[in-house]
Amino acid sequence: MDETLNPATLVVWGGFVLAFIFGAVANKTNFCTMGAISDVVNMAHWGRMRMWMLTIAVAILGTSLLTYFGQIDITKSVYQRTTLSWLSLLLGGGLFGVGMTISAGCTNKNLIRVGGGSVRALVVLVFLAISAYMTLKGLFGQWRASFLDPVAIDLTALGLSNQSLGTLLAKLTGLPEKTALLVTALSIGLALFAFIFKDKRFRSNLSHVVGSSVLGLLVVAAWYLTGHLGYGENPETLETVYFATNTRTLESMSFVAPTAYSLELLMLWTDKTLKITFGIATAMGVVLGSFVYAIGTKQFRWEGFASLEDLRTQLIGAVLMGFGGVTATGCTIGQGLSGVSTLALGSFIALAGIIAGSVATMRYQNWRA
Repeated sequence: MDETLNPATLVVWGGFVLAFIFGAVANKTNFCTMGAISDVVNMAHWGRMRMWMLTIAVAILGTSLLTYFGQIDITKSVYQRTTLSWLSLLLGGGLFGVGMTISAGCTNKNLIRVGGGSVRALVVLVFLAISAYMTLKGLFGQWRASFLDPVAIDLTALGLSNQSLGTLLAKLTGLPEKTALLVTALSIGLALFAFIFKDKRFRSNLSHVVGSSVLGLLVVAAWYLTGHLGYGENPETLETVYFATNTRTLESMSFVAPTAYSLELLMLWTDKTLKITFGIATAMGVVLGSFVYAIGTKQFRWEGFASLEDLRTQLIGAVLMGFGGVTATGCTIGQGLSGVSTLALGSFIALAGIIAGSVATMRYQNWRA
């Protein structure tokens, strides 16, 4: 088969294109999870929070429909493991929330800022990547594996085959799993739609409505790309595999671990065992998508650190995000969008931790001020 048509190439280039669009749209609409939380906490303004909720609703419905019609097997994703490491998810999410707040943006926001000319965001991402890599394979990883991950619930002992809320509903009601999944997705999606669109000002903001919907659809498209188009037989081993993903299973948008793998690839470029993966391609795509939008709209601006104190605060936040994001198996995008779109119980726990950590930090900052 021509190399340009093999599944690995398709997944990598497809991921890059999807992330390129993600970066451009997120830049245009000022999509930012930390900003959405900040608007609610500090100004009681729900505009950007409704954007985030709409993205979640679209991602949930789209991913559930792909699963219902058998296009992907979402139960094989890392979010659906039968071991619920609740302490890692909650603590990791909380630390990520603290880190993104004192760094004034999550991993995705910093990727977007790099595309817009922020040297400060580039430095944050480098330290985030180092911290994330240490949590994946280094010193921090030893702490995570020894003290946090073992505190877990074995879901198989409760008669559950995965973490999906649909599976839990099927267990409680006796409904077929696919039906229970659809019922759960529709219930959550419609409830979110009702809250989101009851606000007249948000309904009239076409840019936010369309932009949020596109971001949600991109999460769904990434699941289809890696879980359907990128699923097939490896011609070398004759095993059925998911091509070009770091987790060796289907993936969607997530940016903490991919920054670590991107740094590893750059540092060990001559190591022929390392390849550009879906995650690495998406991190690159977000930066370049944001860059093209910034150049096209003449918003590209070089940006540095305001002071030594600013540098110190940003680096502490970066380290917390790297450790927290890997420990929680994802960031505001990895868990807050992709994970939640699978209806995984652990993703909702991690998301709760992220929000709680961010809100607590904002309250503390306001108290200090």
